[in-house]
Amino acid sequence: MKRTLALFTTVAALAAGSAIAQSSGNWTGFYAGGQIGYADIGTNVSGIDGDGVIGGIILGYDYDLGDWVIGGGFDYDWTDIGLSGAATVEDVWRLKARAGYKVNPQGLFYGVAGYAEASTDTLGSDDGWFIGAGYEQVVAPNVSVAGELLYHEFNNFNSSGVDVDATTFQFRAAYRF
Repeated sequence: MKRTLALFTTVAALAAGSAIAQSSGNWTGFYAGGQIGYADIGTNVSGIDGDGVIGGIILGYDYDLGDWVIGGGFDYDWTDIGLSGAATVEDVWRLKARAGYKVNPQGLFYGVAGYAEASTDTLGSDDGWFIGAGYEQVVAPNVSVAGELLYHEFNNFNSSGVDVDATTFQFRAAYRF
């Protein structure tokens, strides 16, 4: 019963926030905020993997084209995910391009892709790519929340012969300027 009440309260709060959100539906402008979530990291080496919390800052710019929105962004995430004693992933940063469709003036389904770099404590850092999708909702004037799922690949990490892949799911909140 408590779970049902908590779920109902959360849905009601989001719906109320959407009702008072700015009605213009214009997504053009800069945004900044934070994100937190979960990362699952695997390698092509048997038994070398890890998972844990990841979170950081987001910055970007969107341009509203009517029903469609395009934009670019930068994320920087801190983490401390151990890979079975072989290394610890310390941070990940991304340069993003995104495009989305407005399902209503305050709701945006989007796809995202771009360049990523991950750093470890013992193996150095390496660059790779990512692709993903998300949903963002304006919940109050100039405030949006989102959920985003990303898949990353880092082939031959820092010339070590190890291929690394990571999946992240993060909740994001941003102030839109």
